[in-house]
Amino acid sequence: MPGTLSFDDLKKHVSDGTIDTVLVCMVDMQGRLMGKRFHAANFVESSYKETHCCNYLLATDLEMATPDGYASTSWQSGYGDYVMQPDLSTIRPVPWLEGTAMVLCDVLDHHDHKPVPHSPRAVLKRQIAHLEELGFEAMMATELEFFLFADSLDKIRAGGFRELTPISGYNEDYHIFQTTKEEAVMRPIRNHLYAAGLPIENSKGEAEAGQEELNIRYSAALDCADYHTIAKHAVKEIAWQNGHAATFLPKWRADRVGSSSHVHQSLWQKGEPAFVDADDKLGMSQLMKHYMAGLIAYAPDYTYFLAPYVNSYKRFAKGTFAPTKTVWSVDNRTAGFRLCGANTKGVRVECRIGGSDLNPYLAQAAMLAAGIKGIEEKLELSPPTRGDVYEDQKAGDIPQSLRAALENLRGSAFLREVMGDAVVDHYARCAEWELEEFDRAVTDWEIARGFERA
Repeated sequence: MPGTLSFDDLKKHVSDGTIDTVLVCMVDMQGRLMGKRFHAANFVESSYKETHCCNYLLATDLEMATPDGYASTSWQSGYGDYVMQPDLSTIRPVPWLEGTAMVLCDVLDHHDHKPVPHSPRAVLKRQIAHLEELGFEAMMATELEFFLFADSLDKIRAGGFRELTPISGYNEDYHIFQTTKEEAVMRPIRNHLYAAGLPIENSKGEAEAGQEELNIRYSAALDCADYHTIAKHAVKEIAWQNGHAATFLPKWRADRVGSSSHVHQSLWQKGEPAFVDADDKLGMSQLMKHYMAGLIAYAPDYTYFLAPYVNSYKRFAKGTFAPTKTVWSVDNRTAGFRLCGANTKGVRVECRIGGSDLNPYLAQAAMLAAGIKGIEEKLELSPPTRGDVYEDQKAGDIPQSLRAALENLRGSAFLREVMGDAVVDHYARCAEWELEEFDRAVTDWEIARGFERA
């Protein structure tokens, strides 16, 4: 990912005292930034080469627990180290933190210095490399949706996450007046991220009270995932700095719409869009049709990478703009896949299945792998679905629970071929643990429903 600081630039800023801290970050399975804060002088003298972290960072859950059942690491193996190798092309300032820069790392095996296969960045890089072998480059963009709340994270946590008041009082989709009230948070998000080198396009109100959307310009696939991860981290930090809470939980209340992360994608070849055919009635090349057919055919296999938690599946409901069917349509927001930019140079496919909680590296990798498979197998694209896709009884269903998505993941010959057994088994164990933890929980719904009447 092109950063905004070269290593020489960083050294100059450290020398003149402008930068005193460097965040050295890897991306964990949940798509979060993990790492260390280096004194900048130490980083530029020696730690720019590598540092170390415990290998449990790629075998934990959201609570940072250490579940058993992972082949890569365990209590039995003693939880050793991974190498975090800074990608010096990703150095950038962190304008919302004083005197701070950031660099992203690739995660390597401590013994042979080879990439750790289940590291999210490595999973995506593998599919990008496959595409390059075929002569293509993937261009992608993600939309980040999230909710802002009136209170701080600390106050909400102290209240048991029960008294949740959005920062606004009504649906603010495209609403300029309402979003003006939120500019104390959203303006610094846009400006700080732009100053950090992310090609921010815009923010807007989304289709619920307190719901926001941040859009980042189309970029090369790895850049897109890096941008998404940095932006998500920044949203949380900048909201916290302003006394508010931000959440990327897909469904925080049953009677409110959920938050998604739509992913736009196209392939390019030698600097030209490979999805374009001016002679086609929709402007779609045969390559694009094969790619989209692969996305659709294998969607049930990779849904876990678009919806990785129990809560993720509460978002899939008719009449909410969240899809329930694995079909495509032309500029139709009820379908799982939407053709955008028909008959233009910008023709592309938007996957609308993913939730705001997805890990962009894993989601993008899975979709690229499916699209590549469609191209290699020359899969035929079915005609577009029209009208209200929610009511299409013939359309294939998106898995409706984490348990169903896990079974598809575990049994997917396609994913085992393109990602490897070890990677699939690793993330299947992650899904299993999430279900085991949920199955042990007693929810407010169960207590309220059965306390007196059962």
